[in-house]
Amino acid sequence: MEKMKRLTHIDSDGRAQMVDVSAKPLSRRRAVARGKIRLQRETLDLIASDQIAKGNVFATARIAGIQAAKQTAQLIPLCHTLPLSQVNIDIVASKDGAAVKCTAQTIAQTGVEMEALVGVTVALLSIYDMCKAVDKDMEIDNVRLVEKTKNTVAAVYDRRNANRRRS
Repeated sequence: MEKMKRLTHIDSDGRAQMVDVSAKPLSRRRAVARGKIRLQRETLDLIASDQIAKGNVFATARIAGIQAAKQTAQLIPLCHTLPLSQVNIDIVASKDGAAVKCTAQTIAQTGVEMEALVGVTVALLSIYDMCKAVDKDMEIDNVRLVEKTKNTVAAVYDRRNANRRRS
């Protein structure tokens, strides 16, 4: 039986702690999260014809997801504040709902998966909020991380010496 990895957010006394990433090198990080919301056909028709009273549902959900990803460290207590270089929310309607994908990118010492998960979740919740008056059967489903990548940052430009050095 394989030994379980230690929880990095728990210290030796069992107390919650923020992980120290100061010794880790900067890396280009990317994460993609996906989720779905089931909607009635009539609700999808109202969204498509911009007839939901609260406004453009998918445009609002995109903005909400981006804003939420940028606020992840305020929502999840032990997350590091990350300088996000990109957050993208894609929403695709289908015959029985909508699929939402959030892609988040940064150059940092820790991963960006929580930002992608928060972004997709809040986008889905925004769709739910905007449609709840007309659709009582909505279901948010299958929120998950589908991709996580890390690439070492190749070089740093040193303006003082006008040369490139490895980081």
